[in-house]
Amino acid sequence: MATTLLAPLPERMRPHTLDEYVGQRHLVGPGCILRNMIESGNLSSFILWGPPGVGKTTLAGIIARTLGREFHTLSAVSSGVKDVRDVIDKAKGNSLFNNGAAPVLFIDEIHRFNKAQQDALLGAVEQGVFVLIGATTENPSFEVITPLLSRCQVFVLKPLEVSDLQILLDRALKEDEVLKEKDIRVEQTEALFRQSGGDGRKLLNILEIVVDSFAGKSPVVISNKTVTGCLQQNVAIYDKGGEMHYDIISAFIKSVRGSDPNAAVYYLARMLDGGEDPLFIARRLCILSSEDVGLANPNAMLIAQSCFEIVRSIGMPEARIPLAECTIYLASSPKSNSAYMAINAAMQAASADSLRPVPLYLRNAPTKLMEQLGYSDGYKYAHDFPGHFADLEFMPQGLEGTRFYEPQQNRHEDVLRSYLEACWPKYYTKKDQKG
Repeated sequence: MATTLLAPLPERMRPHTLDEYVGQRHLVGPGCILRNMIESGNLSSFILWGPPGVGKTTLAGIIARTLGREFHTLSAVSSGVKDVRDVIDKAKGNSLFNNGAAPVLFIDEIHRFNKAQQDALLGAVEQGVFVLIGATTENPSFEVITPLLSRCQVFVLKPLEVSDLQILLDRALKEDEVLKEKDIRVEQTEALFRQSGGDGRKLLNILEIVVDSFAGKSPVVISNKTVTGCLQQNVAIYDKGGEMHYDIISAFIKSVRGSDPNAAVYYLARMLDGGEDPLFIARRLCILSSEDVGLANPNAMLIAQSCFEIVRSIGMPEARIPLAECTIYLASSPKSNSAYMAINAAMQAASADSLRPVPLYLRNAPTKLMEQLGYSDGYKYAHDFPGHFADLEFMPQGLEGTRFYEPQQNRHEDVLRSYLEACWPKYYTKKDQKG
C-alpha cells in the first residue's frame, strides 16, 4: 500500500480566505485598499513588494479565489519568454468562458524577469488579457521596467509582527492535522519568533523541525533551548539575507578556489534554487578570476567578465548555463594569488609612506621651468633599447629593489618569471624561486 506524502506544514496551513489570512492589516483590514478592491470586484494589476514569507503568494491566490477568477502562476526563476507567451495565449483562448472577467496571472519574483520577459507582459496587461499580480522582494522601482510599473499599483507588505506570529503558532497547534494529535507544550517563544524574523513560512518550518526532532517522544516541548538546538543542526531554507546566504557563498568560493568543479556547481545550484541574485554570483566569479586564478590563467578574467555581461543581458533561467560554464572553468583552472598578494603588499607600503617623491627623471616636463629643474632628465625610453628594456630604477628612493610581485609556479607565470629574471637579475634570481 502506497504511503501518502505529507505536505510541509506551511503548505498545510496556507489560508484560503481573507478571514484566515494573517498580517498586512494595512492592506486587507476593513476599509483598506486591497480589501476594498476585492469586495468591489474592480481588480487592477498590482505588485506586492515585501520580504520572504509574509504572504505574497497566498494573498494572490486568495484574491483570485474570492473573485472566482481563473488563476495562472509563473515563477521568474524557472520561466522564460515562451512560458509567458503560452500563458497569454491560453488566457486569450479562454476569454470567452470567463464571463468577461480577466484571469489573474501571478508572477513570483517578477524582479528576476529580464527586460524582454517584462516586455512580453506589457501588451497583455494594457489590453486587459489578464490582471497581473507580481511578487518581489526587491524594490520594483529598480527591477521592473517603467512602462510595466506605470500600469501597476505597488503595495508594500511588512514583516509579520509578534502578534501575527503568535496567531500562526496557535492556529498550527490547534488546527493542523498532524500537530493537533501531539502533546505539544509551548514554554517559551522568544527564540522561535526571533529566528523566524517576521517570516511566517520560516516560523512554521522551524516549528515542524522542532516537533520532528522529538521523533515520536512525548511531550514535545517548545522552548528557547529546543529551538536553538534544532537550528544548530538543521537549516530549513536558504535565506539570501541571512546566515545561510553567507555559508553557501563561502562554500562556493572555497570550492572554486580549491579546484573542485563538482562542489562548486552544486553550491551554485543551491544558490540559484534559493533565489540568489545571479548578478551577485557573477560578480563573485569576476573577483575569483583575479584573486584566485589570476596570472596562472589570465583568460579567466575575460571569461568571468563575459559571463557577467551575458547574465545581465539574458537573466534567469537561461543565465544558469553561463554561470555554470564560468564556475566550472574557474574551478578547473590552475590557481595563483600573486596579483592579490602584490597589490595588498603595495597598498600596505603606500599607506605607510605616501609622501615619497617620484624620481625627477620619471616626471613629465611640460613647462620650461620644470625642464630647468631637471624634470624628465635622465629618463630612458624603453623602446630605444634592445629588447625594449632599459635598466632604470623606477622605485622612489628608499624602496629600490622592493618586490611586491612574486611569480608563482604555474605555466603562465613561469614565462613571466623568466622574463623578469632576464630584465632584473639583481632583483629576480632563480635561487628565489620556491619549490
